[in-house]
Amino acid sequence: QVRLVESGGGLVQAGGSLKLSCEVFGREGSRFAMGWFRQAPGKEREFVASISQGGGIRRYHDSVKGRFATSRDNDKNTVFLQMNTLQPADTADYYCAATLARPSDRTSGYDYWGQGTQVTVSS
Repeated sequence: QVRLVESGGGLVQAGGSLKLSCEVFGREGSRFAMGWFRQAPGKEREFVASISQGGGIRRYHDSVKGRFATSRDNDKNTVFLQMNTLQPADTADYYCAATLARPSDRTSGYDYWGQGTQVTVSS
């Protein structure tokens, strides 16, 4: 059994910050590469960021590069997404995902998904 539990979403004004967390339960001996995706109403789920199993390789979509940063604490089996200088366009449901394979910018590259956490950025 593998379960991803997300938290940290909420309402924030433009220019503010939020930090999302994604804790992985189950298969503690496995090393997951992790991805972050978001989905706004009426739009497809899109890639935000990814991080390798050890945390050394991190990739970001151009729209968030320089504002968002993903990190991980493997001792706590938790991955984070620090979101700074938030904009209304960042409003979406954010999902974390896990894979035992290489990190990917495609939803098809992941095997396990969190329940999502809502981020709303007001103008």
